[in-house]
Amino acid sequence: MQYLMAIDAGTGSIRAVIFDSNGRQISASQQEWTHIEEEGIPHSMTFDTKHNWTLAAVCIKDALCQAQLQGSDIAAVSATSMREGIILYDETGEAIWGVANVDARAAEEVHYLKEQFPDIEETFYAQSGQTFALGALPRILWLKNHRPDLYEKTASVSMIGDWILSKLSGLIATDPSNGGTTGIFSLKKRTWVPQMAQKTGLKDTIFPPVLEPGTVIGTVTEDAARETGLSADTKVVMGGGDVQLGSAGLGVVREGQVAILGGSFWQQVVNIKSDTCPPEERDIRVNPHVVPGLSQAEGITFFSGLIMRWFRDAFCELEKQEAKKSGRDTYGILEEKAKAVPVGSYGIMPIFSDSMKYGKWYHAAPSFINLSIDPRICNKASMFRSLEENACIVSALNLEKIKAFTGLDFDEIVFAGGASKGELWCQILADVTGCRIRIPRVTEASALGAAMAAGVGIGLYESIPRAAEHLVKWDRSYTPDRNAHRRYREIAHTWEAVYAAQLELVDRGLTHSMWKAPGI
Repeated sequence: MQYLMAIDAGTGSIRAVIFDSNGRQISASQQEWTHIEEEGIPHSMTFDTKHNWTLAAVCIKDALCQAQLQGSDIAAVSATSMREGIILYDETGEAIWGVANVDARAAEEVHYLKEQFPDIEETFYAQSGQTFALGALPRILWLKNHRPDLYEKTASVSMIGDWILSKLSGLIATDPSNGGTTGIFSLKKRTWVPQMAQKTGLKDTIFPPVLEPGTVIGTVTEDAARETGLSADTKVVMGGGDVQLGSAGLGVVREGQVAILGGSFWQQVVNIKSDTCPPEERDIRVNPHVVPGLSQAEGITFFSGLIMRWFRDAFCELEKQEAKKSGRDTYGILEEKAKAVPVGSYGIMPIFSDSMKYGKWYHAAPSFINLSIDPRICNKASMFRSLEENACIVSALNLEKIKAFTGLDFDEIVFAGGASKGELWCQILADVTGCRIRIPRVTEASALGAAMAAGVGIGLYESIPRAAEHLVKWDRSYTPDRNAHRRYREIAHTWEAVYAAQLELVDRGLTHSMWKAPGI
């Protein structure tokens, strides 16, 4: 039996997961990490490479120990990571600076780029599918302006998953799916566009080789073998972005297939051809997929999972105690209560994440609208259900935007992530979208996708699509209720109007936005 290791560097944690060649998870080890807000630098999220590599090594060793395997039993290792987060290196290959994905320190640099180079964001978006909201150019420009010594030392740039592979192999490279989220990239050609950096006054010599997922980078170095317990014979294989490899881990590898990944943030992705032009309205981002010839149109719903965690911890102490006594999940208890609440949650409208407006992306102040003082209809159950409905409504609105510019239509969605564990949430998603919802059996989609890439690298699988066809298994499915679907369409229209009114309060300075992209 051959074993594959996937390292998943997420926003809140690092995990090492071992799979066998049949896609069966053997072990997993996780360490939470936090990102540093630097003193005097609002909205900064510095990535601590020294400490976080220590955590990664701990996870690798522990996963091997749990599985009762030696490093030599791991035929190949690959990595996936939060996208948009970048690492900069000096000429020796040493990491000298990094930021996590939603670092928003570069607001002034975004303003500068837009003012000094009119229409530059629109021009770059047409080629890369990205705006400056989460892009690398403003962040690197910030470094040039505020840390010129580090900027001058910078010889290379990569993404966080690539950094893990560089620590293992000693070689720096990136792949299209992750590197593409820098915005310094061509969707059609699946490679860097250094002229974008040059045009904005930045170095155009810092871009490493671009390798397709599944390409062997090298083998584990002797130093990395000592630090992690892996073997110097273990092959290190290019991975990719967490959403794109997560899509592969869900079997979403063909044109027209759709997935919703329900984690801390929700992503709605639709596979499209690489030569599909991004929409002129710039409402949706477009990223290279891990499958050559494909990109993904992507909508994002901010904080959906984190909002649920907040609601649970702020208001549901009794349910948490009940769950602890009974050995059940708190969310499962809340869903049972919410099942008795009718469609529309008695008119309660949560105001958190807006539908995606990638060109001018900001949110209203977090709130609940239309609450009642009648405790029979306005209570934890109805508010909880309203949050589940709202995440689905925003997802559906994002998917409608993708349909509008791609011309694609679909009647089936793969749903995965922590949110897919809840039966009520799955049914609500079916009712809101009007689509059949399929739930895969795998619980570690991004890690499984990275394991697929590792397997391709050693010839275990012919390609990532073939690996997906072989490994992805299905658990259950949900069919939409047509009456509920019609009702939710009406609710969605009302919600959009209410949200627009709430944004006006932010514009007038009366309330505070939940989140704003840099430069807004």
